[in-house]
Amino acid sequence: MSKRDYYEILGVERDADAGALKKVFRKLALKYHPDRNPDDPTAEESFKEVAEAYEVLADADKRSRYDRFGHAGLAGAGRAPPSEDIFSHFGDIFGDIFGGGRRTRNRAARGSDLRYDLELTLEEAVLGAKHELVIPRVQSCGTCEGKGLKEGAQATTCSQCDGSGQVSRQQGPFMFSMTCPRCHGGGRSVREEDNCGDCGGSGKERIERKVSVRVPPGVDTGTRMRVSGEGEVGERGGPAGDLYVVLVVQPHTKFEREGDDLHTEIEIDIATAALGGKTDVDLIDGGTDKVRLPAGVQPDERVRIRGKGVPHLNGSGRGDLYAHVRVRIPKKLTREQRKLFEKLAETGLSAD
Repeated sequence: MSKRDYYEILGVERDADAGALKKVFRKLALKYHPDRNPDDPTAEESFKEVAEAYEVLADADKRSRYDRFGHAGLAGAGRAPPSEDIFSHFGDIFGDIFGGGRRTRNRAARGSDLRYDLELTLEEAVLGAKHELVIPRVQSCGTCEGKGLKEGAQATTCSQCDGSGQVSRQQGPFMFSMTCPRCHGGGRSVREEDNCGDCGGSGKERIERKVSVRVPPGVDTGTRMRVSGEGEVGERGGPAGDLYVVLVVQPHTKFEREGDDLHTEIEIDIATAALGGKTDVDLIDGGTDKVRLPAGVQPDERVRIRGKGVPHLNGSGRGDLYAHVRVRIPKKLTREQRKLFEKLAETGLSAD
């Protein structure tokens, strides 16, 4: 079967420059790398095809001969034998794709971040609150100080990877790096009897840590608070991760929130609706505030109480409170009340 065109394999135009070739090679090498496609037997062939195409087109001399004579122009051109790692000239590319190779294995690594979902009442969200959280997390073993060794014991360099944490394996004409199966990437070897008795040699222990957080006034569902350094402990002396507290505000029986405004209901009798007057409105802070209703106020009308809503989280001031009017219709009337309503009806009173 004839070989595919190298430009077609990489999906680039024939005038593609070195930068474009490098960019598409990174993308395709990452896509077809056998370690990322263990269940796809065709991935390795595609990977080899992409690598061969890039090896030729990235070399100015080989590319020139290929452009003039096609695949025949490369015959006898001193191609590397199958046993040679053809990617030895592209270390910068594979360092970018696969994390820098073996040099990164023993570097300090930042610990993982943790998430805690904290439920709040609406009052806590509006007024602010302080909570003490119990956070399960992994930290350095207190007995061995994270070393994983008994007192006086020492670790030796892993003989299989020579301390790098990685070993290489050859697959056809290619060399691949993988985590050392003996030291699991740690780069050291420890006798089982020298392991710390409390952490089993891991250098870590799981604990429950109490963390106090202060919730500022004005937060809402979805607000995320970061507590620096309260995440998982870092690897090989790296810094700890952070704790992210995600807030969830529970529904309220009396108030509804809309942005930084609050909505509630006030119930009045027919006489107050017709004649107007003052009535009490409950506040989220506690207590009440008196509002004046105009004569003839209608059901579902709302009265605005300025500055009694939710504090602005990122600024000064507060939203407003809106009191929605509900008119209470009596189900039973006394004889006197009924006569008064009948007399009122005789006057031809209408809602206009």
